[in-house]
Amino acid sequence: MTKSTIYSALDLRDGFYQILMREHSKRCVTHLLRSVRVFAPSYFDDVFVPSRAENGKTDVEVHKEHLRKLLGLMRKNKHYANLKKCIFEASEIPILGCLVGKNCVRPDPEKYVENYAGKIRQLSQLLKKEAEWKWTAECQQAFDAVKQGLTEAPILAVAD
Repeated sequence: MTKSTIYSALDLRDGFYQILMREHSKRCVTHLLRSVRVFAPSYFDDVFVPSRAENGKTDVEVHKEHLRKLLGLMRKNKHYANLKKCIFEASEIPILGCLVGKNCVRPDPEKYVENYAGKIRQLSQLLKKEAEWKWTAECQQAFDAVKQGLTEAPILAVAD
């Protein structure tokens, strides 16, 4: 997954309501996404689509092809995505509290840095529409606090 260059993450609508079912029904749903799991692994109600250039096609072409196959399969089986939670054609996506991107898995600051929102308040002010870009001592302190929090996070390694 980390050798990919473009990612999408789909959240299946009402996924947690679909998990509990009668025993005889389980065999019917275990194979719904089997044909696409080579390029679209899933975890409960989340489906991840990592893609890279291959067979003379660009990463974007391959990714669109993967998405078409996945979305067609979802339509056929009447599975719907929660568009507000979906991420399409990104350079990295959140998976289980980590951010997965090309050649890296890194901790999601929001999950691993204590009081993340409070620590980045000064930095967030710089991103407002009418804000003047001025790097202050408070901004540097906020940046250093988040950086320190991330260096204390668990060490992550990319699986082979």
